[in-house]
Amino acid sequence: MRKLKLQVQTSIDGYIAGPNGEMDWMVWDWDDELKSFVTELANPVDTILLGRKLAEGFIPHWSNAAQNPETADDAARKFSETPKVVFTTTLEEHRWPNTTLAKGDLVQTVTDLKNQPGGDLIAYGGAAFVSALLRHGLIDDVYLFVNPVAIGQGLSIFDDRTHMKPAGARVFPCGILLQHYKP
Repeated sequence: MRKLKLQVQTSIDGYIAGPNGEMDWMVWDWDDELKSFVTELANPVDTILLGRKLAEGFIPHWSNAAQNPETADDAARKFSETPKVVFTTTLEEHRWPNTTLAKGDLVQTVTDLKNQPGGDLIAYGGAAFVSALLRHGLIDDVYLFVNPVAIGQGLSIFDDRTHMKPAGARVFPCGILLQHYKP
């Protein structure tokens, strides 16, 4: 069975975005250690799972980055070329390459994906989508990249009590703290 990993950036007070989806508080000047870790985390991944709201920015951003000679690197190519499944109840069609819409039952669809042959799956968000994945016990590994900032209010992925086992932690030179958990 394939593993579903969650990789998400969070503030120290537990938010993945500001109240209106703002992400301007995140640390983006990642050091080489962090870049290498994220590359290793993504290497076995062959499918990306996204909620519709995040997909609307994520897919065009990485597609453009992969096509721009100044920003095209291994990460941009990986995020652009890896097949994506966008979970939506509102979209009927899309223009994104290498992307499938999932409109059915979340639990059944993710379970079916996990039972298919292939590499790992990774979810990046958004908040409501990831909350549902956690609530239904679909995530196998949680990787929280804690940015050294408190934002006071915002969107959280935890909408209920969630017990997890610590599986590791690491501080990167840029100030981000990785917290790895297994639900």
